[in-house]
Amino acid sequence: MDKILDALRAIVGDAHVLTGGDLSAWELDWRKRTRGKALAVVRPADTAQVAAVVSACAAAGVSMVPQGGNTGLVGGSTPDASGRQVVLSLQRLNAVRAIDSANLTMTVEAGCILQTLQETAEKAGFLFPLSLAAEGSCTIGGNLGSNAGGTQVVRYGNARDLCLGLEVVTAQGEVWEGLSGLRKDNTGYDLRDLFIGSEGTLGIITAATMKLYPLPAAQLTAWAAVPSMEDAVTLLGLAHRHLGAGLTGFEVMGQFALGLVARHFPQQRVPLYAETPFCVLLENSDHESESHAREQFERLLETAMEEGCVTDAVVAENLQQAHQLWHIRESIPLAQAEEGLNIKHDISVPVSLIPEFVRVTDALLVKAIPGVRLVNFGHLGDGNLHYNVQAPAEGDAAAFLRDQEENVNALVYDSVQVFGGSISAEHGVGSLKLDKLEKHKSPVALGLMRAIKRGLDPENLMNPGRVLRA
Repeated sequence: MDKILDALRAIVGDAHVLTGGDLSAWELDWRKRTRGKALAVVRPADTAQVAAVVSACAAAGVSMVPQGGNTGLVGGSTPDASGRQVVLSLQRLNAVRAIDSANLTMTVEAGCILQTLQETAEKAGFLFPLSLAAEGSCTIGGNLGSNAGGTQVVRYGNARDLCLGLEVVTAQGEVWEGLSGLRKDNTGYDLRDLFIGSEGTLGIITAATMKLYPLPAAQLTAWAAVPSMEDAVTLLGLAHRHLGAGLTGFEVMGQFALGLVARHFPQQRVPLYAETPFCVLLENSDHESESHAREQFERLLETAMEEGCVTDAVVAENLQQAHQLWHIRESIPLAQAEEGLNIKHDISVPVSLIPEFVRVTDALLVKAIPGVRLVNFGHLGDGNLHYNVQAPAEGDAAAFLRDQEENVNALVYDSVQVFGGSISAEHGVGSLKLDKLEKHKSPVALGLMRAIKRGLDPENLMNPGRVLRA
């Protein structure tokens, strides 16, 4: 292996080929469930260096694991335990290459932090709407590799919907230049969509051209108490009718999930949760004025209360209050971690079927594991729930995870399949859901995916053991 290490040092410099010391920032995943051992962590500075690194690794038969901010939740960006994989960190590719105001696009390198994109766009007078809890550390390359979702999918779509073009280094070390920023290009297969969501198994995204939007004149946030999941879906329908394209966020949160935030972060004042099974967080972005947005919200909530799908509600009076409400929502995963190890699910079901899915699956879990606690929250506006399972209150959380994870996963994913849903809505497959995909994806779909993998990466050197088995 000394020969390949020498070749990598010649490409990126000695300082950027890391082989010793504490490499846990690259070898340990965010959930601390997957720890590997890298041959080296290689940190190229530009696309040419990425291509050269890939060519050198391909010639030596060394597999590569591309990595952005290492904030993934499915074990998709950490090396295996063999000590023979190169972690290819893209964090030094962090330039904003261009903003095209007339085309409403921004071209950025894969290592750009998501929050940097948001702030850069805002300074230029635009909105870049991709938003998720890890935005201070995740990178746009990772967002695209996993087709990240977040809180504004109901209006703007996933990362895939926000991307107009890519620059990609192929498994052979060639560079595909596809950064045109065209909204119409009907010239054959859509190569961009092959690489988005492929989790680095087909090639390495090094840059992207992303859509920008005009900044809204006002952005208001409301918090509503709803008696049931059916009422939350009814409220969503009312919000679509009253707010139209202004509806940019619609999050549902179960009482137990909010109770965890109140228990572990008592400094946060969680409104209304103690008196209702579910709360909904809504965001309205308006291009006229704040008064118009507030008037829309008030009419929506009045109608919802008249129809009985909302029992109480508050509208944030200022930006600080809005941030506090969103902070409560974003604190649920942290509060759940404080409560103990848990079993996470990132599933999607057609919105119309979510109430019945929750009712049926809740009952199955409670029957199978008496005392089990359900942490149900997520992006109801686009049909994505983080349907998580916590050990019984007096139980051993580590033992629960060890003994029950496979049974719980099977029960939840079988139920998802019955309701026509997906076992991964926005987190990806990685290594954690590899076996589950084999079971729940159709044989025809798996065959097509394997054919694409063989065609683009015949030597299986690009993030092997993720998404698909070789």
